[in-house]
Amino acid sequence: MNDKAPFLLSICDGENKSSPLQNRIRKNYRHLRKWANRSETNCFRVYDRDIKEYPLVIDYYAGRFCVQYFSFDRDNDEAPKALQSEINAVLDSLFGVPPKHIYWRSRIRRRKLQQYEKKGEQREFFTVQEYGVKFKVNLEDYLDTGLFLDHRETRQMVAGLATGKRVLNLFAYTSAFSVHAAHAGAAFTKSVDLSNTYTDWSRDNFLLNSLPSSTNEVVRADCLKFLRDEVRSGARYDLVVIDPPTISRSKKMDEMFDVQKDYAFLIESAVKLLSEGGTIFFSTNSRKFEFDTTLFPKCSVQEISKKTVPMDFRRKHIHRCWRVTIAE
Repeated sequence: MNDKAPFLLSICDGENKSSPLQNRIRKNYRHLRKWANRSETNCFRVYDRDIKEYPLVIDYYAGRFCVQYFSFDRDNDEAPKALQSEINAVLDSLFGVPPKHIYWRSRIRRRKLQQYEKKGEQREFFTVQEYGVKFKVNLEDYLDTGLFLDHRETRQMVAGLATGKRVLNLFAYTSAFSVHAAHAGAAFTKSVDLSNTYTDWSRDNFLLNSLPSSTNEVVRADCLKFLRDEVRSGARYDLVVIDPPTISRSKKMDEMFDVQKDYAFLIESAVKLLSEGGTIFFSTNSRKFEFDTTLFPKCSVQEISKKTVPMDFRRKHIHRCWRVTIAE
């Protein structure tokens, strides 16, 4: 793993009146840089489809850039070569960054059951920081990088409640919620995901922050089956984080997962695992999701999406998030 990337790059050029895109990225980065230094964070969004003619998202990761091109053409999802050359030139002019440190992705509207797949085998990992906590990321081999930047503030909320608490993290991905909680002094965390890749990645993230495996358990399991077994075991947690995919039909699962169909079971099961005064954080990226609070008459349900979407995300519908507690 390469840990030698710079924390925050300096801006190299002055204003360029011929490039509105270049000026916008410069303005955004300058606005965020002071906050990033102060908060010990070197991974954030510097451009979020601000200008209609540039349907891109650009994320900064410790001196490298991940550029996502949004295509609505399933048969031609690659960014035009001219656009790639223009963006590479803009980032080079602003930050002096070479093309090898600019990683392109294409995001297309996929059919409902189509899954994202692994892209490569370069295994080019490096370390970033978020509020002083370290994470291993990969901009080469996977569509997603290992750290969902849109949940940075949600992770801060969980960390703020975690000291001395027992934390369960479902659909944990690379366990960023759990690592933040453990770093903040959680007594115990358990992170559950079905992927061998992500459970291994999770363990690396704990090691990266010198957090012991004895109090930070990582479990490879189908979360629906895990919840049934965990409820029967009588286990108790003070905080439960549920951030599921919209749809999943992994061959390792007993049944297809659909967040709209299965969220009630997830929350009902999590409530059974809560200690007195405990809290559930539930989130989804589904644009069509509808949360029926009447399904949980014994709970207090509060949507907190406006507080959890970070300031660097121009598009505020990137996710929705709810805080669920047992009503007194």
